[in-house]
Amino acid sequence: MTVYALFAAVFLACVVEAIEATTIVVAAGATRNWRSALTGTVLAVIALAVIVTVLGPSIMLLPINILRIVVGSLLLIFGLQWLQKAVLRASGVKALHDEAEIYQRKVAEAQAAQTRSRFGVSDWYAFTLAFKGTLLEGLEVVFIVLTFATNEGHLGVAVVAALLAIVLVVIVGVIVRGPLTKVPENTLKFVVGIMLTSFGIFWGAEGVGVEWPGSDAALLVLAPSILVYCLLLMWYFRSRRIRGESAASPVEPAGEPVAGDVPLPAGSGGVAVAVETTTETKTKPGRLKAFGLFWYDFIIGDDWQVAAGVVAMLVVLALTAAWSLAWVVAAVALAVLIPYGTFRAARR
Repeated sequence: MTVYALFAAVFLACVVEAIEATTIVVAAGATRNWRSALTGTVLAVIALAVIVTVLGPSIMLLPINILRIVVGSLLLIFGLQWLQKAVLRASGVKALHDEAEIYQRKVAEAQAAQTRSRFGVSDWYAFTLAFKGTLLEGLEVVFIVLTFATNEGHLGVAVVAALLAIVLVVIVGVIVRGPLTKVPENTLKFVVGIMLTSFGIFWGAEGVGVEWPGSDAALLVLAPSILVYCLLLMWYFRSRRIRGESAASPVEPAGEPVAGDVPLPAGSGGVAVAVETTTETKTKPGRLKAFGLFWYDFIIGDDWQVAAGVVAMLVVLALTAAWSLAWVVAAVALAVLIPYGTFRAARR
């Protein structure tokens, strides 16, 4: 892979993550306290820089095949989930990722929270909201930077691409001082999902000993093939949704209210409000459990079966690596995993 392709992949992926982090920081600063929010953001960035500085050189000392297996499988899990969501959102099955809605929700939460001062920070809520938002989204940036850089040996290029993406989004966010609603985030996620999936299957298969025809040039076939395949999936889901809407019966006029109905408040604009009717008390998980759940969600995501499928695929590839056409097994497995995960996501 050329340095330019590495730069583009890291830059686009980091733009997506930076948009989500900036939305949270701007919501905290605009509604609470800019100084506290920016303090939390700066400390989170410093923590992420330390992680890159410590882990970057250490990871690059590991054997290249081990790196390719681990990094390839993780990139493939990430990429498949990004593709699932992008396909379903573009086809209308799932709602588009709305930065304006996320911004308003964070604003409402911030306005309702109490103002407390801790450790010299005047608004602890604004500080923690900005710190957590930046750190969580930044961890994905760190993962993308380290995975691409360690496989290609260009840590500096990956870091520069990530910094440029973050600086660009932050500048726009400061100027706008609101959610970046004009950025086609779903399109960006679709493109980045294709990149992550392509590099993931390529590196993972190489790590277990599979030889791709044309070596790195195989990526020039993998990425367009995945793009076309996902566009066909998108067309299928969109046509199925349209057929389902046309076959649906007209909505009947509302009749008399039945027992259990909750009237909407005046001025709600017809938007239903979810009301909790049970008396069940939900307790927060312990710190250790919450820590484990965070890493499970970060690595495995919301579909463990796809993650298990990726691992099973790599095991099969390792057993068939001596076969000159083992790369066909990888292509077939990917052609199964993409629609399988997408159909599962559509039912959730």
